[in-house]
Amino acid sequence: MHIMEGFLPLNWCVFWYALALPVVAYGAYKMNIMIKENRDILPLLAVSGAFIFVLSSLKMPSVTGSCSHPTGTGIGAILFGPWITSVLSIIVLIYQAIFLAHGGLTTLGANTFSMGIVGPIVGYLVYKACMKRNVNLYVTVFLAALFADWFTYIVTSIELALAFPAATGGVLTSFEAFLAVFAITQVPLAIVEGVVSALLFKYIVQLRGDVLLRLNVASPSVIKKLQETSA
Repeated sequence: MHIMEGFLPLNWCVFWYALALPVVAYGAYKMNIMIKENRDILPLLAVSGAFIFVLSSLKMPSVTGSCSHPTGTGIGAILFGPWITSVLSIIVLIYQAIFLAHGGLTTLGANTFSMGIVGPIVGYLVYKACMKRNVNLYVTVFLAALFADWFTYIVTSIELALAFPAATGGVLTSFEAFLAVFAITQVPLAIVEGVVSALLFKYIVQLRGDVLLRLNVASPSVIKKLQETSA
């Protein structure tokens, strides 16, 4: 999904930066408050950031000027909400752009908007909807990670289509073409990411269920039941 350095026209680079930066700034504000109130979450923040970094570094060739890979943002969205996850994502994207030549600084706004903002928002909404319907927490994590991943690539396809509309059919035709190519790799990758995310969450439930309670991720009865089931 990382759009490569210099691939987008300057006007679109500026546009996506303008959309992404205010969200990241708000996320940094929220993160600062959360850390001051509960410093016990720092290890979990680090794990979430590392998870995003590792999964989003596993790139596969895909659309020209971009690539396919898991995103890892579903876990962060569930634990800390989409705004704080946008901060974790932009930190990962900056590091990858500078040290791994993965993505770029000119396209950082576009990559942050798709992977660090829209993906986590969708994952968070899926999580909230599932919890209201008492869906199993691990199934909820799977679905949140799955849809966060898929919507990241839908938005990336929109970004590319807007920048490079087809000569015949315009933006819509271009969007369909980009999305079709992404789907070949991203549909199975997102399923794998959902499974891995659920397994990681199971580990977190067992190890730091107390922190999940403080973050209001799930009710005490749900956490206790999951811990007893896995014991």
